[in-house]
Amino acid sequence: MKLFVTVIGLIMVIEGLPYFAFPEKMKVFLKQIQEMPSEGLRWMGLFLMCLGLLLCYLAQRTGIFT
Repeated sequence: MKLFVTVIGLIMVIEGLPYFAFPEKMKVFLKQIQEMPSEGLRWMGLFLMCLGLLLCYLAQRTGIFT
């Protein structure tokens, strides 16, 4: 549970960083996201989830990052 809470905290830090560092550019980016078709966002989300799972697998099972 400690690891889970730590990971959630790190995700929040990473997600909040662009809004803190570049608030004006984030407003423009979010407007562009609204204009994208839902299907494109869905595929981008699927790709990122698969990439994240692959990174977790490589880190845990293969020791490639040690």
